Amino acid sequence: MSIRPDDRSAELVQLMMKYQRRLFAYIHTLVPYRSDAEDILQETSLTICEKFKDFEIGTNFYSWACQIAYWKVRAARKKFAMAKVVFNQEVMDVISQTRGQMEEELDYRHQALGKCLNKLSERDRRMVLTRYESGKSVAVAAQTCGRTVQGAYKALNRIRKVLFDCVSFELSLDQAK
Repeated sequence: MSIRPDDRSAELVQLMMKYQRRLFAYIHTLVPYRSDAEDILQETSLTICEKFKDFEIGTNFYSWACQIAYWKVRAARKKFAMAKVVFNQEVMDVISQTRGQMEEELDYRHQALGKCLNKLSERDRRMVLTRYESGKSVAVAAQTCGRTVQGAYKALNRIRKVLFDCVSFELSLDQAK
């Protein structure tokens, strides 16, 4: 059965929406600065769109996209040569390979974190999501949730411990199955 071009476009959009955060996380493990990782994600996304006609539906889109990202990072390394923090190619290759090997475990951890976030009170969940998901400062998260900055730091420390313990517990349940 042949897929119509408009179906391919819909598939591309669906896959990009599903994997964009994970792809950014992968890139950010190879690039020290968030803004550089964001730029590389944009370049990677453009290349994915251009080359999507070559992607074989039913194969692992995330792995395919990571390979494109990997080569985009390698190309960007010339630009970063003047930066203070630059990994040599061997270190970057090891990080990339390790990230790929850990992908399944990271998926389990991500699912467990989602369950644990849902167990938090609305105020605590909003605090964590404001602070980490959108990359805003603790001061902004404090203001959003009606806390002082000092109270927000204390709350975030407590919430991180609760989430760590919860994720550890969820993972132990999965391993017992």
